[in-house]
Amino acid sequence: MNNKERVADSLPGMPMLVGTFILTLGVPLAFVWWLVAVLVPMGDRMGLLEVLEVLLWVAVYGVVLLGWAGMTPVNPNEARAVVLFGRYRGTLREQGLAWVNPFTLRPRVSVRVRNFETGKLKVNDRDGNPIEIAAVVVWKVTDTAEALFEVDNYENFVAVQAESALRNLATSHPYDAHEDQVSLRANPIEVAEQLKAEIQERLDKAGVQVIEARISHLAYAPEIANAMLRRQQANAVIAARTRIVEGAVGMVEMALEQLSSKQVVELDEERKAQMVSNLLVVLCSDHETQPVVNTGTIYA
Repeated sequence: MNNKERVADSLPGMPMLVGTFILTLGVPLAFVWWLVAVLVPMGDRMGLLEVLEVLLWVAVYGVVLLGWAGMTPVNPNEARAVVLFGRYRGTLREQGLAWVNPFTLRPRVSVRVRNFETGKLKVNDRDGNPIEIAAVVVWKVTDTAEALFEVDNYENFVAVQAESALRNLATSHPYDAHEDQVSLRANPIEVAEQLKAEIQERLDKAGVQVIEARISHLAYAPEIANAMLRRQQANAVIAARTRIVEGAVGMVEMALEQLSSKQVVELDEERKAQMVSNLLVVLCSDHETQPVVNTGTIYA
């Protein structure tokens, strides 16, 4: 059976509270009056009818006392599911006091926004590198019937499914970006959206809404952390060198074009090669260059 939340039948709590209070005091007083006015004057002539009347008074008072069991307070951001003899009868969400059938069970369900952080999971990313990853998930119950009756212990269900979705996400992306690929480290917003969508898909049957999900911890596993740090540093150096060389080549090309177009100096191929070599050394060097004055000729 697919349980969906619906509004439970109830009566206003305050009028029922006042009425039950009056009956709780009034029925005993009325019973005492009946004893004094009717039963005591009869003396030994009391028969079966009077005994039944006494039992009726006791039953009435028992029903009045049972009415107190139907009083159901609903706190802010809390819901009360109503279950009668194993059947779901609805949910009370309106805060305040309500009165329902006293024979029902009314478990409390918090509909506040909650959050938790998964433990640090050790998994392999898409490239097979062992990493440590954890996430923070913000969630709330939106359907109390599904949360209570579709899964066993919805809080534990949320935690387990969130960790499962996080593992699956970590194995679907590399730790570091390769070209234009989405990576765990370089694309936190895209990864967070994917994580939220995957967790929500798993929790739909539990009546839970995922408000936010984001990675709170991401690192290489300790056994490869040093090696991966060196690789990252090497990649950074290569990228920087590549950028420097690209810029230097562009500047050399621009210099040769302007010298030629403005006819500042006529250079043959050998002198162009020498100039290109000197400019590249100056532009690409890590250290300050020392000028050398050539007093002779390159043909000597």
